Amino acid sequence: MFNQFNKTNYRHLCDQLGDTDPTLQQIIKKHGYPPFWERPNTFESLVHIILEQQVSLASALSALNKLKDKITEITPARVVLLTDEELRACYFSRQKTIYIRHLAENILNGNIVLDELALMDDDTIRQKLTAIKGIGNWTVDIYLIFIAHHCDVFPIGDLAAVNALKKIANIPLASREDVLAIAEGWKPYRTIATMLLWHFYLEERKK
Repeated sequence: MFNQFNKTNYRHLCDQLGDTDPTLQQIIKKHGYPPFWERPNTFESLVHIILEQQVSLASALSALNKLKDKITEITPARVVLLTDEELRACYFSRQKTIYIRHLAENILNGNIVLDELALMDDDTIRQKLTAIKGIGNWTVDIYLIFIAHHCDVFPIGDLAAVNALKKIANIPLASREDVLAIAEGWKPYRTIATMLLWHFYLEERKK
């Protein structure tokens, strides 16, 4: 059993899930394997995830690029020197300005050490990150999937993943509990199932 996934075992794990779940097998047969989505273990990546909270991916990326244009390299030390007005000019909302500042301060004061964080178990990572204002379970889930590459994460707060499951399984009225119960069947590789669901969601949107 793998605790983390990588480019070497990724497709094998997709096949393993497909062999046990016809719904996921449908995705592979129809759309092929999902891309190997990943992000570096950096402050910039966490800023990007925070920006993605409750907005479109395009809007979040636009704000991230605007910030990068402003300070060239997105680091905690550079971000804390910006005024609220400067961050607002980079399309940061008032709340996300507060969240990014809190994250930067936690890294600068040594409370969060990114190289160490990625090596911790899921529960410890969740405990450390959710202690920072503005970081909730969805943000941690995305960190665990895209950056730490932990195998067994299902982001119940992610509408794309949940809606993809409801559509492909033909259960439009499924409750949160119903969705979680289905995801239980994908343990210990719920992350890989999530990648397949995202892949399905994105491919179906192209139609």
